[in-house]
Amino acid sequence: MVKVGVVLSGCGFLDGSEIHEAVLTLLALDRAGATAVCFAPNVAQTGVMDHAKKAPSSETRNVLAESARIARGKIADLKAARAAELDALILPGGFGAAKNLSDFASAGAKAKALPEVVRVLREFHAAKKPIGAWCIAPAVLATALGEKHPALTIGDDAGTAKALEGLGARHVTCPVTEMRVDEENRIVSSPAYMYDARIGDVATGIERGVREVLRLAR
Repeated sequence: MVKVGVVLSGCGFLDGSEIHEAVLTLLALDRAGATAVCFAPNVAQTGVMDHAKKAPSSETRNVLAESARIARGKIADLKAARAAELDALILPGGFGAAKNLSDFASAGAKAKALPEVVRVLREFHAAKKPIGAWCIAPAVLATALGEKHPALTIGDDAGTAKALEGLGARHVTCPVTEMRVDEENRIVSSPAYMYDARIGDVATGIERGVREVLRLAR
């Protein structure tokens, strides 16, 4: 059975993993007969948002503890993730990818990812094992793999695409129900909630993305 690491970045689209995208990824993997293994960095969250008010909160939270909510407690520190033990890796989106896994939200084309995130992504890439990324998460890939000039999509937002290309990636536009595959770098990306989209359309794009990740893994 194919084992896929799923890297989460908290819980909530404004400051962590986009919950719909994370759950749709886990569901698609399960329905395809793959095993999902969840990971998250054990670090303080970069800011907390009140999702009802869509405003900053004074709370402090931990990325691993918050991600465990989505994983139903079955989650490990990202330090434990090894390409030798997994067949593929997927990063759902949400602002946590751009705030907690990297600083893309504030630094744009000068962004850097957490050292542990860089280590994992480069390890999978070097092992020629596929990596999937949805929504804004392709920006995290660009921070770690920009010198490989991966073809990535974040939908059709010109400003975000420019920042992505500033990191070395090649941006390709993509509708919400589709995905794009960089066969050379073995990377699959889908825009998901980079669009103001219906959950059903987001699900279609993620399901297609998961299917391509598993094709590359097998």
